[in-house]
Amino acid sequence: MRDVNQKILKFNHEKNLRDNDFFVSSSNKHVYDLLNNWPNWEKNFVNVNGENFSGKTHLINIFIKRFKGVIFDANTFDNKNLSNLNLYENIVLENLGENINEKLIYSLINIVEQNNKYLIITSNKPIVEINFKLIDLKSRSKSFLIQNIKKPDDELIFALLVKNLSDRQIIIEKKLVNYVVKRIHRSYSKIFDFIYKIDEMSLKRKKSININLIKELLGE
Repeated sequence: MRDVNQKILKFNHEKNLRDNDFFVSSSNKHVYDLLNNWPNWEKNFVNVNGENFSGKTHLINIFIKRFKGVIFDANTFDNKNLSNLNLYENIVLENLGENINEKLIYSLINIVEQNNKYLIITSNKPIVEINFKLIDLKSRSKSFLIQNIKKPDDELIFALLVKNLSDRQIIIEKKLVNYVVKRIHRSYSKIFDFIYKIDEMSLKRKKSININLIKELLGE
């Protein structure tokens, strides 16, 4: 019966999977649609922001695979990277925060604008809320089209649980998944923390997942 349940869960959500198992829901559809509508954007500068594990990197990889471009990490971005921008039309800068070389990032934005390129910056919070010390960079951050990945809705939580537990070969009944969906904290990090814990506990106990284990992991 559990095997049948698992197959049904996969089948019911298959229609919402896009590009390497990215699950599209009301929490992220606006960001997914915008990236897939390139180059028909209102601005050449886009900021995709959301908490850890919200799918920012997954979305960026889908975008680069489809439209080509280059990805840099804001924490290691340097002058050498800056000098190689002419090779690309789409430039992605991931993990923007406060501990970065602000002058380099400002130069990057200027080069993108001067050469009519496209820049996507990912961050945990909206770029306009990052406390930049460089006044010019703070000003330029206001030119970005802000795209926030919202907190996961029920449909997305359900899909994340089923997909990630299935990947770990953990069989869980639909009613138990629904139980978790209604009670777990609506945070991507909490959802994945729960998945890691249930994986660890199932390996240690070598037992099927039941309501008592679920309640224990939820702190009930």
